[in-house]
Amino acid sequence: MTTLTVNIDNEQEERVLLAFLNTLKYNYSTTAQPDDITDIQKEEILRREADFKSGKIKSESWIEVRKRFIR
Repeated sequence: MTTLTVNIDNEQEERVLLAFLNTLKYNYSTTAQPDDITDIQKEEILRREADFKSGKIKSESWIEVRKRFIR
Protein backbone atom coordinates (compact mmCIF):
# COMPACT_ATOMS: atom_id res chain seq x y z
CA MET A 1 0.00 0.00 0.00
CA THR A 2 1.24 3.50 -0.82
CA THR A 3 0.20 6.69 0.95
CA LEU A 4 -0.24 9.85 -1.07
CA THR A 5 -0.42 13.21 0.68
CA VAL A 6 -2.18 16.04 -1.15
CA ASN A 7 -2.16 19.63 0.08
CA ILE A 8 -5.51 21.20 -0.75
CA ASP A 9 -5.70 24.99 -0.82
CA ASN A 10 -9.45 25.57 -0.76
CA GLU A 11 -12.85 23.95 -0.40
CA GLN A 12 -13.50 23.85 -4.15
CA GLU A 13 -10.35 21.81 -4.77
CA GLU A 14 -11.32 19.46 -1.95
CA ARG A 15 -14.83 18.90 -3.33
CA VAL A 16 -13.50 18.18 -6.83
CA LEU A 17 -10.83 15.78 -5.59
CA LEU A 18 -13.22 13.90 -3.29
CA ALA A 19 -15.80 13.60 -6.08
CA PHE A 20 -13.10 12.15 -8.34
CA LEU A 21 -11.96 9.66 -5.69
CA ASN A 22 -15.54 8.64 -4.98
CA THR A 23 -16.28 8.15 -8.67
CA LEU A 24 -13.39 5.71 -8.95
CA LYS A 25 -14.36 4.08 -5.62
CA TYR A 26 -10.95 4.71 -4.08
CA ASN A 27 -10.45 3.93 -0.41
CA TYR A 28 -9.17 7.14 1.20
CA SER A 29 -9.12 9.06 4.45
CA THR A 30 -8.97 12.77 5.10
CA THR A 31 -7.45 14.74 7.94
CA ALA A 32 -7.35 18.47 8.45
CA GLN A 33 -4.47 20.14 10.19
CA PRO A 34 -5.62 21.44 13.60
CA ASP A 35 -4.76 25.02 12.70
CA ASP A 36 -6.35 24.93 9.25
CA ILE A 37 -9.58 26.83 8.81
CA THR A 38 -11.61 27.34 5.68
CA ASP A 39 -11.98 30.61 3.82
CA ILE A 40 -15.58 30.79 5.01
CA GLN A 41 -14.46 30.38 8.62
CA LYS A 42 -11.83 33.11 8.16
CA GLU A 43 -14.48 35.47 6.76
CA GLU A 44 -16.81 34.73 9.67
CA ILE A 45 -14.07 35.38 12.24
CA LEU A 46 -13.19 38.70 10.60
CA ARG A 47 -16.87 39.68 10.38
CA ARG A 48 -17.44 38.94 14.06
CA GLU A 49 -14.29 40.82 15.03
CA ALA A 50 -15.48 43.86 13.06
CA ASP A 51 -18.95 43.61 14.65
CA PHE A 52 -17.37 43.44 18.10
CA LYS A 53 -15.15 46.46 17.44
CA SER A 54 -18.09 48.47 16.10
CA GLY A 55 -20.24 47.61 19.13
CA LYS A 56 -22.77 45.45 17.26
CA ILE A 57 -21.94 42.51 19.52
CA LYS A 58 -20.60 42.37 23.04
CA SER A 59 -18.49 40.04 25.06
CA GLU A 60 -19.78 38.11 28.08
CA SER A 61 -18.09 36.31 30.91
CA TRP A 62 -17.88 32.51 30.81
CA ILE A 63 -20.36 32.37 33.71
CA GLU A 64 -22.96 34.27 31.66
CA VAL A 65 -22.40 32.10 28.59
CA ARG A 66 -22.74 28.92 30.66
CA LYS A 67 -26.06 30.10 32.08
CA ARG A 68 -27.55 30.07 28.57
CA PHE A 69 -26.60 26.46 27.98
CA ILE A 70 -26.86 24.82 31.38
CA ARG A 71 -30.34 24.83 32.77
